[in-house]
Amino acid sequence: MAELTAEAFDAALARGEARLRGPRAESAHYDADRDRVIVCLTTGIELGFPPQAVEGLAGAAATDLAEIEVQAFGLGLHFPRLDADVYVPALLEGVLGSPQWMAQRSPAAVLGATGGQARGGAKAAAARENGKRGGRPKKARA
Repeated sequence: MAELTAEAFDAALARGEARLRGPRAESAHYDADRDRVIVCLTTGIELGFPPQAVEGLAGAAATDLAEIEVQAFGLGLHFPRLDADVYVPALLEGVLGSPQWMAQRSPAAVLGATGGQARGGAKAAAARENGKRGGRPKKARA
């Protein structure tokens, strides 16, 4: 393991202090009427987001979302009934889950999945025409 230098310690301390100067959660609650988790920030701004958009909260029942704890000096939200955590700075940056979770929900992924699920005359006709021409072209060998 690498040894911690004084410079590295000072840099980490400065990053932590800067993080605490930024927006943090003061309180949070679930608004069942609007199906939104509402986070009140230290800046006075209220942020609301649909739980379906966040990894670990998607598919959760309203009763499970009703209990929210603000932790880590306002940097984290903990949902004890789900054993799920949301990092507030990442939430503010639009990061709602792991890279895999985010990739599955990107506009391109959603559009591709929708197109792949399409059924109907146009897709079937295109497949028949492609078949008449010999099907999918063979991949060129390197």
